[in-house]
Amino acid sequence: MRRNPLRLFPLLLALVAAAPVATAQSGPAPDPALRAAFVAEAASKYGLEASEVEAWLAKSNHRQSIVAAMSRPAEKVKPWREYRPIFISDRRIADGQAFLARHRDELAKVEAATGVPAEMIVAIIGVETSYGGNTGSYAVLDALYTLGFFYPVSGDPAQLEREAARGRFFRDELMQVMLLAKEEQLDLAALKGSYAGAMGYGQFMPSSYRAYARDGNGDGRRDLFGALPDVFASIANYFVAHGWQRDEPVVALAQAEEGAAPFVPDTLEAKYSLAELGEKGYRPALAQGHDLKATLVTFDGSAGTEHWLGFRNFYAITRYNRSPMYAMAVYQLSREIAAGAEAAAAP
Repeated sequence: MRRNPLRLFPLLLALVAAAPVATAQSGPAPDPALRAAFVAEAASKYGLEASEVEAWLAKSNHRQSIVAAMSRPAEKVKPWREYRPIFISDRRIADGQAFLARHRDELAKVEAATGVPAEMIVAIIGVETSYGGNTGSYAVLDALYTLGFFYPVSGDPAQLEREAARGRFFRDELMQVMLLAKEEQLDLAALKGSYAGAMGYGQFMPSSYRAYARDGNGDGRRDLFGALPDVFASIANYFVAHGWQRDEPVVALAQAEEGAAPFVPDTLEAKYSLAELGEKGYRPALAQGHDLKATLVTFDGSAGTEHWLGFRNFYAITRYNRSPMYAMAVYQLSREIAAGAEAAAAP
């Protein structure tokens, strides 16, 4: 006897309803206790609904490529003579000058309001994302989920505490990006960034986005992906919040007196007076006019050892990235960009 297919339809519906709901999630599952603690903390610390957090976790994917990138042994630290050309090239300088020219008026407004030079803002964007050309291709949700719950463990007992702390850091960033998406009406599932979860033209982590981003165009949102006035205002605000001083210098070339003992400060913070550094055998090559606080940074340059005095504004740049070579690259790129702009404006 031939069966009537319509009579089977209710049965098929029941079977579908009873089947597990398929999700896009892939890879290993987080430790259940850690996941439960995460959901509870997201609710208590940031006011997120537990059901909403669970839903986003269900949509998150473990990405082995992210684990591999984070666990890859750190490359040999390049000396300054090799590091500098990576970021200060003819192409990056020319592109920076063109970017500054295109957005001169908006950047001038931000500079006037904050004291952060326009060329410094442009240099940050140039170093971080090649002026917006490479803002990252990883799903931010997957990146923070992977690093929060599966941060690479080296097996080295000396690294356990550091690795655990990094895992906690990324779990908190994952909570914050969930909240950020609600606050700024962002499509969390569509957000792209670096494998560490940094986003937008200036590569802000979610916590930095929430703390330092500004609405530069007055539309009621802080969009660091497509609204350049917001990007400019946010980068400048980040610097100001970390101690940028209007019209103060960033660095000054230093000279080492003959016989001066090597001096490597234990911090990049500008905490030494020029007199104190002079007593150690390091003095500015050109007089500074007043006794600023500074630190000493030493690089292996193309022409030999370079000694530099880093002032408070240099320290502010290192809050964006802790590397003194990064800060110097940003500063020197900014000077090249400014020089080109000044030359173009000359009669």
